[in-house]
Amino acid sequence: MSESSAEVVADVASAAVAVSAAGAAGGWRRATGIAGVAIGVVAAGAAAGVALERMTVGRGMRQKARLALDSAGPYGSLRGMPGKAFADDGTELYYEVDDLDPEAAPAAIGPRRRRLFGRKSPAPVTVVFSHGYCLSQDSWHFQRAALRGVVRTVHWDQRSHGRSGRGVAQGRDEPVTIEQLGRDLKAVIDAASPEGPLVLVGHSMGGMTVMALADQYPELIRERVVGVAFVGTSSGRLGEVNYGLPVAGVNAVRRVLPGVLKALGQRAELVEKGRRATADLFAGIIKRYSFASRDVDPAVARFAERMIESTPIDVVAEYYPAFNDHDKTDALAHFADLPVLVLAGVQDLVTPSEHSEAIADLLPDAELVLVPDAGHLVMLEHPEVVTDRLADLLTRTGAVPAGATVKGYGSTSTAQPG
Repeated sequence: MSESSAEVVADVASAAVAVSAAGAAGGWRRATGIAGVAIGVVAAGAAAGVALERMTVGRGMRQKARLALDSAGPYGSLRGMPGKAFADDGTELYYEVDDLDPEAAPAAIGPRRRRLFGRKSPAPVTVVFSHGYCLSQDSWHFQRAALRGVVRTVHWDQRSHGRSGRGVAQGRDEPVTIEQLGRDLKAVIDAASPEGPLVLVGHSMGGMTVMALADQYPELIRERVVGVAFVGTSSGRLGEVNYGLPVAGVNAVRRVLPGVLKALGQRAELVEKGRRATADLFAGIIKRYSFASRDVDPAVARFAERMIESTPIDVVAEYYPAFNDHDKTDALAHFADLPVLVLAGVQDLVTPSEHSEAIADLLPDAELVLVPDAGHLVMLEHPEVVTDRLADLLTRTGAVPAGATVKGYGSTSTAQPG
């Protein structure tokens, strides 16, 4: 759940203000009035830490800075061979493949393995990356840059995110479920990597997607998966997270938020105008819930902001209820005999590191890595740590040879078709 209900709180707060200011119908105003007060209090608390900084720079200058960062940063520019899969409800799911460099393939396979498999080389290991809520496949930018050519990778956009289509079932007012996301991942695997060993990597909601896949397709895990990485994710009990805010305020918001979000989703155009009008407030809140360190590259922070901004409010509303219902603790047993990496930022306010520790407790052979001075988007904030531990996991699974060296984690030099 990449920005989860903490960030949704911020979106809802400003959106509710925009709707009220626009003079919406009386029933709508009554329904959101009390909710707006509660949400506004919580959002104000979340924004307090960035308010002073925002007041010291003119709005016009901030807008120019955002445009400059958008044009200067290479983040999200990596593209691979495009493909499409179709979910069981017909939703079009977009993915990209970065293939193994042919010159690196013999080293990865090794002479002994080639002899054992006869003349035909075995299918290479494919690493499938699943992103979090309100993000896209581009959130793995640094890891993708580092691993290009070294190992075959698949990056996909979850339904209604990135370049994937809007959920067809959601057009029929069917709720999004984590189970559905697990089936979506299966469709992507069937299309992009129908054979050969797999390593599954999931951040936040993406990790939950991997758990849902295991819950519904245990034979796939047993027969093909050779390694798993859970980054800043949770197996359940997300309803207990307070996002670093006063418990009373969070509880008040939880009581009214589902109904408010549904109403806001039905007025998406008006709400989006409100979000644009309060872009500076969003930027501060997004930074607070995404990163913990003070010296995050402004271009990286803007990159995260851009991904989150691109998620429509009706999609935010569709997904929100699924997280409180999420409980895939039992599904973790399917990974018990595999190499597993569990990694989290110590200062993650969205899926606290205690949730990663709980996963590791149920998988005692897993490697648990807690990154100091890191928030929820740890793979963007401390990419060198995440890439290093992923590379080690891939070595342990046999996906890359022990002597392989990944590129610099920020490299974008390798061109790919797209």
